[in-house]
Amino acid sequence: MLLIGLEAPELLLYLLTAFLVSFTLHETAHAFVAYLLGDPTAKEQGRLTLNPLAHLSPIGTLLLLTVGLGWGKPVPVDPFRFKRLSPKVGMGLVALAGPVVNFALALLVAVPLHLKLLPYTPMRVGPLLVSWGEFAAWFFWLNMTLAVFNLIPFGPLDGARILAAFLPDWWFFFSARIELYLLGLFFALILIDRFTGTGLLARLIAPIGCQSWWWLVGYTPPFPFCGML
Repeated sequence: MLLIGLEAPELLLYLLTAFLVSFTLHETAHAFVAYLLGDPTAKEQGRLTLNPLAHLSPIGTLLLLTVGLGWGKPVPVDPFRFKRLSPKVGMGLVALAGPVVNFALALLVAVPLHLKLLPYTPMRVGPLLVSWGEFAAWFFWLNMTLAVFNLIPFGPLDGARILAAFLPDWWFFFSARIELYLLGLFFALILIDRFTGTGLLARLIAPIGCQSWWWLVGYTPPFPFCGML
């Protein structure tokens, strides 16, 4: 996940808190569905838990805070331990669970936001001015973009495994063999996008979060970049 242009400390607090909650539930959903399908690998390794520390990658977290590019530990899944489902179909369902949870979290906060039940009036918390409305708004935006980002059918993202479930078996095994190389290529592309200032990834994903806000919440988004799209 890429966090770009964080300047206000309040915004950093909103996004890091939302990221911690959302990413933990996203990864736990992968582990839970794998367990339901008969693979206890994630549970055996302590990943079927809501403890965020179990899902954090030290290097990924450090880079998230320093350069805006971060990731967590991938959930271990052994597709050959699935019962009643083929490895590729089972992996597709496990992969789908993460984005589904993110969409559900976005819908969960969209309701009180739409009904204007969460105040935007800032409250002082130590040196910061924070509001429930602003936090919920960024929570919505992050989960929508996190879901869409993970549905990109490339490399290590969930979308690649979902797509593989509909393709021939040989593609599933081939993609599994080259996934490590695709992972390196994927992060190289993100870093190039981040440090060359092209902002291509942000321009592709941000409009989805903004348009989803209009559809589900129904009033002017509080995100400054939405007016520039």
